[in-house]
Amino acid sequence: MKINGKWMLALHSILLVYAASSVCSKLAASHAVGSIPFFLLYGGVLFCLGIYAIGWQQVIKHLPLTTAYANKAVTVVWGMVLGALLFQEHISLRQLAGAAVIIAGVLLFTAADGEEAQA
Repeated sequence: MKINGKWMLALHSILLVYAASSVCSKLAASHAVGSIPFFLLYGGVLFCLGIYAIGWQQVIKHLPLTTAYANKAVTVVWGMVLGALLFQEHISLRQLAGAAVIIAGVLLFTAADGEEAQA
């Protein structure tokens, strides 16, 4: 199966939505349990997870399953980016190194998987 750039973009978009569910969860934790903002934010979690589930099913129809699962590791990187942007969380050098290893591994695996698909 040939790896299509459009579906890779779709995959990373839904992985970003999946990481956004954690943002909603973290925001909900700052509100009183049972309050309206708490329920709205947890509704956001469920909405994000629903979009992710539907999107994931569509993506795996068009990409090799091994490629899709290998790219799920990038969710950690998206989480770091969202944490830094939305919560001003500090990203350490160790975290940056870990993100680089994840991205390098995913790129290497995807390239190898793409070469196998063409052979």
